[in-house]
Amino acid sequence: MMGSGGDISARNPRTGRIDWTGTAADADEIASVAVRLRAAQPAWEARGAAARLEVLRSFGQALARHAGPISEALEADTGRRRIARLEIDSVVGSIDGWARVIANDALPEWVQGRGMPSVRHSAAWKAYPVVGVISPWNFPLLLGMIDAVPALLAGCAVVVKPSEVTPRFIAPVVAALTEVPELAAVFAVVVGAGSTGQAMVDAADCVCFTGSVATGRKVAVQAAGRLIPAYLELGGKDPLIVLEGADLDRATDAALRGSVLSTGQACQSIERIYVHRAAHSAFLQRLVEKSQAARLNWPDISAGEIGPIIFDRQADILAGQIADAVARGGRVLTGGEIETHGGGRWLRPTVIADATHDMAVMREETFGPILPVMAFDTIDEAVALANDGEYGLSGAVFAGTLEEAEAVGRRLEAGAISLNDAALTSIFYEAAKQGFKASGLGPSRMGEDGYRRFLRRQALIANIAAPLSLAAFSEEGLT
Repeated sequence: MMGSGGDISARNPRTGRIDWTGTAADADEIASVAVRLRAAQPAWEARGAAARLEVLRSFGQALARHAGPISEALEADTGRRRIARLEIDSVVGSIDGWARVIANDALPEWVQGRGMPSVRHSAAWKAYPVVGVISPWNFPLLLGMIDAVPALLAGCAVVVKPSEVTPRFIAPVVAALTEVPELAAVFAVVVGAGSTGQAMVDAADCVCFTGSVATGRKVAVQAAGRLIPAYLELGGKDPLIVLEGADLDRATDAALRGSVLSTGQACQSIERIYVHRAAHSAFLQRLVEKSQAARLNWPDISAGEIGPIIFDRQADILAGQIADAVARGGRVLTGGEIETHGGGRWLRPTVIADATHDMAVMREETFGPILPVMAFDTIDEAVALANDGEYGLSGAVFAGTLEEAEAVGRRLEAGAISLNDAALTSIFYEAAKQGFKASGLGPSRMGEDGYRRFLRRQALIANIAAPLSLAAFSEEGLT
């Protein structure tokens, strides 16, 4: 725990009790960390990608050795068990995933100039010295490491500030990090609040932020003032379109999982559903049946599928959207009430029929297990509805054939489209994509771009003939 940036506390989402306190790193401490990391970074970059990969693999092994206490801390942070363990497995597994990216690296060849045949050019890549990562509370470990690991592999030094809502996992992760001193020299994970994040933007050479659009705008403005890149992964209001002829059993399975996995607390969750009128009634019936079968993981954390609402204030947002929908003619077919168990706040999968675009639940980010369903008559209408909004993170289309789904998917204004499934970007990381509209800024964090974005391209230009003299540019001889 670091310095004098002010005391912070965290609420346990299962019990509702404040059971963790710490001290946020202040601006002076962040500046000191950045100085330390920046001093160590050149030697880290000089190691080469293959050597850096081996150090990161050692860190993955250390995380695996500390999986017990990390998992326990993540459980306390988020109120869920299986996904806590999957976060650790995903981070460890991602290291070898990035290894396949650097395996494709080769020294660029020298290319002869077209306009000047005596000039050759090639390229080199230079890492940003210090990358600052500000990560959110919904996947506390994964969404910090999803930026940190490729940045470290690229040769950057990295400092991560997780959300103050979910800080418990930091201590056991730092314990694992201390077992790999070569990495600890260029990698830090700090406790902090909003002011800590602001200090990181002032101290870093490149910043990655995952979170709300409102805060993302502030990060972008602050970074622009320093002329450093800001890579932003922001909110979403992901649509699912279900065409006539779609397999409704599969479509409702995907809709439910895509909407309520992690209690809907994911930016790529399905948050609005458009169903062709001919399939609408049958789709609703199946969706309601499957939603009613979903169980809270209370009182036993090892049972059920629906965890607690992690951030207390989010429960009030969900309740407000449900009330607004009902006031505007929506019908709640399942769930609909914020429940209190053991001091925690919970919401069962909430299917809302007769949804319309004048409802907040169809336009504002929900971040919870709410499934509003709206009928449409034509594909053009469905596409227009899906594209109507400020977000463009991802979306999904279900159809009778892949070709039908693809044709509609290509018309959607979003960075990743799942075809005959939903929210595939939460489980498949190989396809590069960007956030459209207000959902993001900068290159993809997935695919090869997720590694390349931490490298600045340098041009090497060589002349194999005599350099031009100043006389070549004399004004004399012109008519």
